[in-house]
Amino acid sequence: MLALAATLFVSCDKQKAAIDNNAEATKNAIDNRKDSVDAAAKADKKQADVDAAIEKAKIDAKKASDQAQLDADKAKADAKAALEKAKLDAEKK
Repeated sequence: MLALAATLFVSCDKQKAAIDNNAEATKNAIDNRKDSVDAAAKADKKQADVDAAIEKAKIDAKKASDQAQLDADKAKADAKAALEKAKLDAEKK
């Protein structure tokens, strides 16, 4: 009887140990996946920052280009006005 009880006790301990090992392996796998998710999110945030910086640079470049074009248009308008004034002055003489 005592041998049977000892066998059942040892068998129960082995099953509990197997359950604990399985639970620990599952927890480790979940922790590894969490680490992977964190790393992917960090990389995605870094890429988003890079993309945002590129987009801002494009906006700044377009602004500079548009400003340069407007400055050129203004200079052209000034030159045209000066030419028209010079023609009037020439016609008066």
